[in-house]
Amino acid sequence: MPLEIFSLAGRRALVTGASRGIGRAIALGLAGAGADLALAARSGDALKSVADD
Repeated sequence: MPLEIFSLAGRRALVTGASRGIGRAIALGLAGAGADLALAARSGDALKSVADD
């Protein structure tokens, strides 16, 4: 459920360390706010899991 007062629609973000922990939480939060994301991490399998979420 996106927050109406905090929209990142049309904005882009690069999240490093996005496969777990704080990076994962930030990636999911930014995506929930409507941002287009580029995700980076050392583990490709874990990163795919985040991208699918």
